[in-house]
Amino acid sequence: MIEISSKTNEHFRRWLDLSSSRGIKKHGEFILMGEKLIQEFLQNPNFKIKAEIVHEELKSVTLTHPISKTQRIPIYKLPKAMFNEVDVIGTHFNLLVLEPKNIETLNSTAKAEGLEVIAPLGDPSNLGALARSAVAFKVNKIILTEESCTPYHPKAIKASAGALLKLPLVKTGKFMDFIQADKDIYALDMKGENVAMFNWPKNLRLVIGEEGPGFSGIKGLNRLSVPTDGVESLNATVAASIALFSYAQKHS
Repeated sequence: MIEISSKTNEHFRRWLDLSSSRGIKKHGEFILMGEKLIQEFLQNPNFKIKAEIVHEELKSVTLTHPISKTQRIPIYKLPKAMFNEVDVIGTHFNLLVLEPKNIETLNSTAKAEGLEVIAPLGDPSNLGALARSAVAFKVNKIILTEESCTPYHPKAIKASAGALLKLPLVKTGKFMDFIQADKDIYALDMKGENVAMFNWPKNLRLVIGEEGPGFSGIKGLNRLSVPTDGVESLNATVAASIALFSYAQKHS
């Protein structure tokens, strides 16, 4: 076990940086946080474990795990106060530093297979909530555009309840370029055909927008909506969940 007590330590400084999308992309690492998520992950450790972080009151979870027989996992012990700085979600449980998987680029000529969701979401919590619903309603893949936050952001993984570690993910270029090149995309918007009445094709791409203006000003989009009464609109990920459920009902 390697003890670190200085805030100038390069490992500690790097781990602090992993609380942002920029830091995750820069260092090629992310931190898995949360006792339940870690216990589930260790049942099927499908990402490379680069390190485990503990403090003086925590026992290692990897040291006694069968994976320790096949790979050497460095264990770092921090003072509790420093540990809490890295544990940005406040899980108070061991942290695992993992290596992200390479996200493949979507073939520009590939057609949709099943329901594919385009997620130009910069908010990690929104992306995570969307991914959780995507797993629940059997979405085939999530397409991340350049505007998307990293799916390995700690807040995204937490909001997804680990779904982002299970879902097929692909990436593409800028959102506007992508939707202009694919005329079969449907956008979930305040104005459009009622999702409950829509004759969902089996294969299609559905794009989810951020809160606020949505897709106003974008011409030529096929639009679907979740009608509301008493409120102007729903949270984007709530509306997305309803739409995904509607699709699943038609193709269950």
